[in-house]
Amino acid sequence: MSGDKMAAWLQDLAQCEACKLRHEGNRGPTGFTGDPASPIMFVGEGPGGVEDEYGVPLVGPSGQLLDKALWSVGLTRDRIYVTNIVKCRPKNNRTPTLEEGKGCANIHLVREIGLVAPQVIVCLGKVAFQYFYGHAASIMRNRGKWFDWQGIPVMPTYHPAFLLRQTGKDLIEAKWQVYYDFKAAVEKAQAACPDYVYQSPEKPNLLAQYQAVKEQRHF
Repeated sequence: MSGDKMAAWLQDLAQCEACKLRHEGNRGPTGFTGDPASPIMFVGEGPGGVEDEYGVPLVGPSGQLLDKALWSVGLTRDRIYVTNIVKCRPKNNRTPTLEEGKGCANIHLVREIGLVAPQVIVCLGKVAFQYFYGHAASIMRNRGKWFDWQGIPVMPTYHPAFLLRQTGKDLIEAKWQVYYDFKAAVEKAQAACPDYVYQSPEKPNLLAQYQAVKEQRHF
C-alpha cells in the first residue's frame, strides 16, 4: 500500500462536502486509527461527539469498550485498521441512515478498502453490515455468520454502543457473542497472514495519540 495514495485519500476526505452530513454542525470528516498494513479491518457506523473532536473513529465510550474486547482476543488498536462507514458526525449523535452509509461508503470506504487490501473485514453494527450485505437484513440474525464481499470474508457483529445499552443477562450474552465473533475474525486473519503482529504489549492511549489532531480541528 502506497503512503502517497493514503495521503491523497486523506486530503480528499478532509475536503469532502459530498453530502448534507458535512453541514450538520460537525468538525468535518474523521479518518482512521491503526495500521493500514493490517490484514484485518473493523468498520463502525458513524462518529459521535468524542470522535468528532479527535478526528478519528471509536475513541469515546464505545471505543474504550471496543479496546477491551480487542485485547481479549489478542488485538490492539495500533495493529489493526479501524474506520467508519460514515465519516462525519450526524446531528445529535443519531445513527446514520442506510442511505447515508451507502453514499459515504461508495465515495470513501471503497477507496479505503482498495488501499488497505484487508484479508478480513469486521462490521460493527447494522449500518456497516447492511452496506456490505447489499440489502436490509437483521444484524441479530446474521451476526457471527461469514459472508463474502468482493472476495473478502466479512464478519458482522454488534456495535460496542449496542453493548453499552444492555444490562444483566442480555449484556453478558452479547459480550460473549462479540468475543466469539472477534475470535473467529482473528483466526481467519492469522490463517491468511500468520507472520503479522496483531497485538502490542500494551493498549495504546488513543486520546493522547490524537490530541494534536483534536487541537487542529475546529468548526
